[in-house]
Amino acid sequence: MKVSLNWIKDYVKIPKILKSSQIAYDLTMSTVEVENTMKLNEKFNNIVIGVIIEVISHPNADRLKICKTDIGNGEICEIVCGGSNLKKNMKVAVARPGAMVRWHGENNFVEIKNTKVRGVNSFGMICASSEIELFDLFPFTKEATIINLSKFDSKAGTPLSEALELDDTILEIDNKSLTNRPDLWGHYGIAREIATLYDLPLVNFKKFMPPKSATNLTVTVKNLLECPRYIGVKIEGLSIKPSPFEIQSRIWRVGVRPVNAIVDITNYVMLATGQPTHAFDFDNIKGHITVRHAFKKEKLLLLNGRELSLSEDNLIIADDESPIGLAGIMGSEKDSVLPKTNKVILEIANFNAISIRRTSTQHKIHTEAATRYEKAIDPERGDIALSLAMQLFKNSYKDIKLTSFCDNYPKHLKKNKIDVSLNWLKKQLGKHIPNKDMTNKLKRLGFEVNFNNDNMQVVTPTWRSTGDISIPSDIVEEIVRIHGLENFEATPITTTFQHATNQINIDIERKIKEYLAFRCKMREIFTYPWMDDNYIKAILQENSKKNMLSLSSPPSPSESYLCSSLLPNLCKAITNNLRFFNEFAIFESAQIFLNKVLKSCYDSQEKLPVQHRNIAGAYVGAPEKMNLLFRTLKGVIEALPYYVHVKQIIFKKNNKPIWADNVAWLNIFHNKEQIGNLALLSKKASLDCAIKKNTVALFELDIDLLKPYSSRTNKFSHILEYPTVDYDLSLLFDLSVKWDEISAVIKDEAYSNKLLHKILFIDEYKGSQVPIKKKSITFRLIIGSPEKTLTSNEIENYANSVVKRLNKTLGAKLRN
Repeated sequence: MKVSLNWIKDYVKIPKILKSSQIAYDLTMSTVEVENTMKLNEKFNNIVIGVIIEVISHPNADRLKICKTDIGNGEICEIVCGGSNLKKNMKVAVARPGAMVRWHGENNFVEIKNTKVRGVNSFGMICASSEIELFDLFPFTKEATIINLSKFDSKAGTPLSEALELDDTILEIDNKSLTNRPDLWGHYGIAREIATLYDLPLVNFKKFMPPKSATNLTVTVKNLLECPRYIGVKIEGLSIKPSPFEIQSRIWRVGVRPVNAIVDITNYVMLATGQPTHAFDFDNIKGHITVRHAFKKEKLLLLNGRELSLSEDNLIIADDESPIGLAGIMGSEKDSVLPKTNKVILEIANFNAISIRRTSTQHKIHTEAATRYEKAIDPERGDIALSLAMQLFKNSYKDIKLTSFCDNYPKHLKKNKIDVSLNWLKKQLGKHIPNKDMTNKLKRLGFEVNFNNDNMQVVTPTWRSTGDISIPSDIVEEIVRIHGLENFEATPITTTFQHATNQINIDIERKIKEYLAFRCKMREIFTYPWMDDNYIKAILQENSKKNMLSLSSPPSPSESYLCSSLLPNLCKAITNNLRFFNEFAIFESAQIFLNKVLKSCYDSQEKLPVQHRNIAGAYVGAPEKMNLLFRTLKGVIEALPYYVHVKQIIFKKNNKPIWADNVAWLNIFHNKEQIGNLALLSKKASLDCAIKKNTVALFELDIDLLKPYSSRTNKFSHILEYPTVDYDLSLLFDLSVKWDEISAVIKDEAYSNKLLHKILFIDEYKGSQVPIKKKSITFRLIIGSPEKTLTSNEIENYANSVVKRLNKTLGAKLRN
């Protein structure tokens, strides 16, 4: 989304010392991601207003003229031009040497230089609008039409950006960062954020009150859930004419092409407030307006000339005879603003986000209006849109009359009330922010805040009550982003790992992929989760489609089914790679989707398709290597259990796959259950896949059916933070004492003071150097504290305590 800073200044007075780069940075850190800032006037460097003093015929070319042109400061220059509409005293755009223009509107920019044109020196260039990227503001139909700027009150030599008031900065905002912020899809919403960030006052819209003479406009809304509010205004005294240049310029700067005053005003209101509006030609409306669902296969011819066959869940705007608009998306060709329109019904409505999204996706129509409605804008926004729209119509048309009005809004949007514990909030923030500071920031964003002991109750404004702000964590986010992320100190997250989880069912897929890639030298590929109809027919056959899941909005007409097998996409990849290689081996691991219902464990009404993890692979080579390819692939599958630690795989010939060769095929069995197939691709299937000169050996198996061998459960222990010491002891014990008894006594000692991390058996000695009926046991204590580095005295004391305990319990003595 593009945002004009000059437009923003209508709603908040931004100090001159505040640079656009700083605004972009602060918005990125707190609100939305500003991808780029563009100084609009830089596009028009060295382009100025020129006044043609005299037009002279070129002596060497019939279609060229020599224009003596005043370019300011008393400088008169001669410019050779082929414009068809040149005349004396005409104000034009002159590109001086050094300016960058698109020559005759072509793609690449060229630098203007002094040059000779058919033997005559030419200083610069008199421009057409397409050559300086102003065609949408100054369109033309006749070739070689020069931009005529005579209506602008600017002297010769005035920079073009100044004359057209294009000294503006455009912020380019990443739409993904706006997805969950319906309030920001207009300049007023961004202005509110800037006002909050810099503690500046925000201009409020005055509520529009229809004149008492206005009659009631009849509009019937048959589904209030999908159209909670509908404002209709009948406006008379209009005509089709260009809108004021300020309106044209503003909507053009942010990417919308000016059309005429009526259409431009509706677009202006949408870009300013985020509320889409639409104008219907009143004279073409038959009877009254109704907001309803379409009838089955009802037809609607859209503004863009496309005819739709509607479904019963499409919300439409209709008159008594037929549909006149696809609600929230696009109007019809016959009932929208026409060349002779002088009366309109202005629609300012609110539509359900899910309904608009579903209809937009179904018919593959994505408009600026639909984009905003899909984000769940609030019904109350209609008030400021109405106020601004009526102000613009009055400024553009002196003799307009508002003759009828309606505002169908039976059930007002409720503001969300959220209770937040202050103790919980402080813990989440990691620091204390005074209540006064939080209240000030939240109120500037439109929230109401009240405190009661440990509770802070926050009431959200309507523009944040459609799903954006609903739980206490959302309030935390608001406080953090407005307070400033840079004002929070980083604190370590305290957590404890109790044990490591050995997920052998999950790890098995990774092991298979590593086995195929490293040991079998196969290349992994990635394809889409949908299949091409040609490869479905070749590999799975046409009648198998009844068991597949189809997409309601496929990426293309020939790719409408989800993968029920990985083989069609694998064969498509083989066909594509055969253009570059004659021999190769590839595999893919991905989900397949079966036409079976799996009920969600979270929502009983939610239904999901059954999904399995499958893996498929192929060896491709010359026809004479047919036997080698098949035996190689059979060996790969046969050895797989040994490398991925699953139970044995066996081969049987029970059910020949449709795509398989008549002789070289096998079913893959595991744990007494068929889990896949292995075969050469049949000649017919190969030709259907456009594989003519190569042989292909394929396999596919279900990973979820593989049974891994049981494995030990690993235990987790923390890495020691302080150094440890190895302390060796040699003690004399009776011959009957076992090592298990010794280690048990030592571990009991460790349990009491936590200093022993490990005990290792080193040696056992029986012989002349120890007393009769005694043995010497040498072991190692690994001693350390979790809180500090131990001193030598503390280490000795601990070792002595171990010796004393062993002496008391097992009669141990230090060996001399």
